[in-house]
Amino acid sequence: MQPVPGPAFAGQPAPAPTHPGQPISAPAHPAQPTSAPVHPTSAPAHPGQPVAAPTYPGQPISGPAYPGQATAGPALPGQPAPGQAYPGGAVGGTGRRRRLPVVALVLAGVLAVVAGVQAYQIHRLDDRLAATDRRLADAQGADGSRLDGLEKRAEALEKQAGSAFNPEAVATAVLPSVFRVSAGQFTGTAFAIGKPPSGGGTMLLTNFHVVESVYDGGGRKVFLERTGQRFDATIVKVDKDKDLAQLRTTARFTGLVAARTPVKSGQQIVVVGAPLGLQDSVTTGVVSAFRPDEGGSGPVIQFDAPINPGNSGGPVINGSKEVVGIATAKARDAEGIGLAVPIKTACDTFTLC
Repeated sequence: MQPVPGPAFAGQPAPAPTHPGQPISAPAHPAQPTSAPVHPTSAPAHPGQPVAAPTYPGQPISGPAYPGQATAGPALPGQPAPGQAYPGGAVGGTGRRRRLPVVALVLAGVLAVVAGVQAYQIHRLDDRLAATDRRLADAQGADGSRLDGLEKRAEALEKQAGSAFNPEAVATAVLPSVFRVSAGQFTGTAFAIGKPPSGGGTMLLTNFHVVESVYDGGGRKVFLERTGQRFDATIVKVDKDKDLAQLRTTARFTGLVAARTPVKSGQQIVVVGAPLGLQDSVTTGVVSAFRPDEGGSGPVIQFDAPINPGNSGGPVINGSKEVVGIATAKARDAEGIGLAVPIKTACDTFTLC
């Protein structure tokens, strides 16, 4: 440590330099005060305490620094003072205000990109939905076509099933419209036909020879019997040559439907009647032939279904539950030869069907 020169007093020569090469301050003139104020220099009060170095012209004076404490010296030329902004630097709020437009532009760009991506995704989604709608429409069209095809096949199968011969179904549909006729001492069969007449009741058909004894005797009243019930009926019209008679009753029954097409050989048929007074008898067979008019009595249907006395006047039914004829007679001393009057002959004669 360099010793610090003590203060100079008037008339006291300046101390000699302690080291070679150190400038010697000129002694002050007598009675001339020294340029520095007469104050005792602050010598170190305690060993190890920092001492302020003498100042030279133009040398910055730094305050005593404690160990570890930074001294704030004067700013060097060209060095910014504390708190001074560097050239081109923004200070405080001015910098933040300048950054706000940039941030806004960046956010706007991000939002634009997000909006564009969403618009693209929506467009793609619309395309996918449109494609899905087209596929659904095509599938529905194909399903509709298949459904139409299935419906047509079902209708065809129903027609085939309807055309299939089912004696049980025929008998079930026909029996409620078929009656045993009691005319004096004779019995036979009659059946309801067509729509109800305007005055109410039901129209029926039978053979003339079933009611012949009553009609020839001047009577017109006969009885219809079914399942233990008895109904009054009146003979309305007869055709002796064609062996037909029309009856009417005040009771209401379901009329059977007359076939519109003539029978053909080999066609299956059901005959319903009351042979020997036995109600609701059913026999089956086929049409053997259609015989033309012989002897002026009109054409007849030949069939092989068994019939007996009492079947006269009963309906001959095809597989569609339609009446094709009226059972009339059977060949004597032969089997499997029955005869029926075509239903068209009866409908034309009495204008019923």
